Amino acid sequence: MTDTFSLASRFGTQGLGGCYAPETLMQPLLDLEAAFRSALADPAFQAELKGELRHFVGRPTPLTPAPRLAAKLGLRALFLKREDLTHTGAHKINNALAQAILARRMGKTEIIAETGAGQHGVATAAACARLGLDCTVYMGVTDMARQAPNVARMRLFGTKVVPVEAGQGTLKEAVNEALRAWAGRCDKAHYILGSALGPHPFPTLVRSFQTVIGEEARAQALEQSGALPEVVLACAGGGSNGLGLLVPFLGDAVRRVAVEAGGHGQALGEHAARLDGGRMGVLHGCKTLLLQDDDGHTAETASISAGLDYPALGPELAALALDGQVEVRRASDEEALMGARLLCEAEGILPALESSHALALLPGLATEGAATVLLGLSGRGDKDLSTYQSRLGI
Repeated sequence: MTDTFSLASRFGTQGLGGCYAPETLMQPLLDLEAAFRSALADPAFQAELKGELRHFVGRPTPLTPAPRLAAKLGLRALFLKREDLTHTGAHKINNALAQAILARRMGKTEIIAETGAGQHGVATAAACARLGLDCTVYMGVTDMARQAPNVARMRLFGTKVVPVEAGQGTLKEAVNEALRAWAGRCDKAHYILGSALGPHPFPTLVRSFQTVIGEEARAQALEQSGALPEVVLACAGGGSNGLGLLVPFLGDAVRRVAVEAGGHGQALGEHAARLDGGRMGVLHGCKTLLLQDDDGHTAETASISAGLDYPALGPELAALALDGQVEVRRASDEEALMGARLLCEAEGILPALESSHALALLPGLATEGAATVLLGLSGRGDKDLSTYQSRLGI
């Protein structure tokens, strides 16, 4: 279809992204882009968002040196960008709060969202409670079982959590149901998509609201050490955390690395590594790298981490990878558990399983000769404690 949006909706040399949406959603998407452009140019919106990020979310988050872990691995220096210290415990609150303010500005009274690991759901629930908006979150039953604490948190914030039983009962199915719900209520509801996915303008909107992570981290690195790190490292599910940290470093002579979920095997259905095994396809409104079977059907995925268990890579992150701007690696379930244990024992910080995939790459980076690394700690591991207990035997 021909894009009718004023902002560029395609990424990279292969034109990833776009807007593949039903006719019922085209006008709401156009309205959202117009509202987004207007808000970015409005000092009042920017002032409110900046104030809420400071006083409600707790920004700026620290850039924490991790000297004991660095010494253990043979790195000269390791810095952790502490998104785990935000209100609700992960980077998701940056985008959820910004979109909630935008929705209220548009006159919407209801918020619809999806969640996998639960962190986006919790962040959206908290933002809606803060702003007085009704909230409904769709979540796969598999994820609800392994992220029960986050389900309880959402409900305590007054949010309705709708179980999704279709398919694998994970993030892909939750997005399906959230999009259907939005199509039926888009006159009064706004859909807060939590990842840099979906039809335009969502990938651009989400990335824009998450780059506060990398902007802060870059300035903090220069202030604390007088130089940029050799490697900037983030985990990558849909891409909001990866883009948020990596995009502000695109003009710098640093290695930018995103880590996908290697799951428990190499075969299709045993991992969620899209760059190695993915092919071009369209899912949830955008063209991107997608895990598919030989018949072109979206493949099942597997990961110990609910937040990385998604069959598509966000279109902008995929474009950056294909165009050589970002390296994309993978870490297995077992490697992620090892990464978590390393950080816990060396620095007394419990990471989310998503972040643990990035931590798993540190020994290899040290072996490759990297000396200084800045790692995005996307969230805290309280929600994953039962998995750590069962898999690590603690």
